[in-house]
Amino acid sequence: MIAGVFAGVSTRARILVAALAVVLLAAPLVLDRYLLSVLILVCLAAYTGQAWNVLLGFAGLLSLGHALYLGLGAYISAALYVHYGIGPWLSVFPAIAACILVATLLGWLAFRFRIEGVYFALLTIAFAEVARVGFDHIAFTGGAGGFFLPVRSEDQGQWWNLRGGPTFFYYLALLLAGNALLLCALLRRSRIGHRWLAVREDPEAARALGIDVNRARMSALLLSAAMTGIAGVFQAFYANNLFPSQIFDISRSIDIILAPIIGGVGTLFGPILGAFVLAPLGEVLISATGAVGLNAPGTKALFFGLFLMAIIAGVPSGLWPRLAGVLRLRSAPDDHALSHRRDEALPRSCRGGRCFAERRSWFDLRGDRSKRRR
Repeated sequence: MIAGVFAGVSTRARILVAALAVVLLAAPLVLDRYLLSVLILVCLAAYTGQAWNVLLGFAGLLSLGHALYLGLGAYISAALYVHYGIGPWLSVFPAIAACILVATLLGWLAFRFRIEGVYFALLTIAFAEVARVGFDHIAFTGGAGGFFLPVRSEDQGQWWNLRGGPTFFYYLALLLAGNALLLCALLRRSRIGHRWLAVREDPEAARALGIDVNRARMSALLLSAAMTGIAGVFQAFYANNLFPSQIFDISRSIDIILAPIIGGVGTLFGPILGAFVLAPLGEVLISATGAVGLNAPGTKALFFGLFLMAIIAGVPSGLWPRLAGVLRLRSAPDDHALSHRRDEALPRSCRGGRCFAERRSWFDLRGDRSKRRR
């Protein structure tokens, strides 16, 4: 499985990835609690960035309401733990199920009425806002006053209840980020991954080849929602407090999407690089603005906006593609293997030399569209 993930990756890139893994595994041995908490935020941002990247980077659907799934996962797991004593390793399954159910409803509405592009993004914001207002009035989860998980000294060390110190949460966040990277790498090279990419580049061409565009998009939406719900479970037991006005707010959704946008949408290491840039930058901005007395609301968002504008203007494709090119981290692709994998992603009626015109139009989605078969 690991060999498949690193297929087509240069030796230099493999060495750098291995070195980064060793450094991250050894980080708790040399870092203090504060720096370790920053690394926890980095790993969590990398994980949620990968989850969001599945939807836009792979399937081409823009979501600005991913805080919806983060909040649902957090509230459901926390409520089951506080009221019924169900630990997070079990409550994660109802949390995932709830996220998938809501994502299915959202996807059905969007695809049934052909809501795409910016209107799909507005629909995701609307769902997140409905959840925020709804949880503000649910007394079972504390309402607008917040929902708090009990923190007792005798519970420390109970890993089955996600009770532990920064080191425990750091390795858990690192495990989530690493598994998300492996999953996305495998999916991108799979049949469904190639169908996602086809739908992202040209839905009409993909539909002409017999690919069910709505089904492909729905699968990406459900997977992205489930992954984000798992992050919500982590968030609940790490922060130990939940407020609807914070966890469902659109600013939380923006925090999720910033890492892949800055690192590189549609890339595997873009969300990771973006997380390593954004999380420390946020802490530096908080310290710097506090030191000079700029404590006005929105100061951090203003600097983030300026930084994002600079990235988009300087490197529109993100930092990772530029960095990979400078460090020469890519190896030449195996054209025969790539063609074989893409051929398997096509419907059976279009394999083995059949539907050649349609296959060519999919393989070269950036070519001259006027030459495609109608």
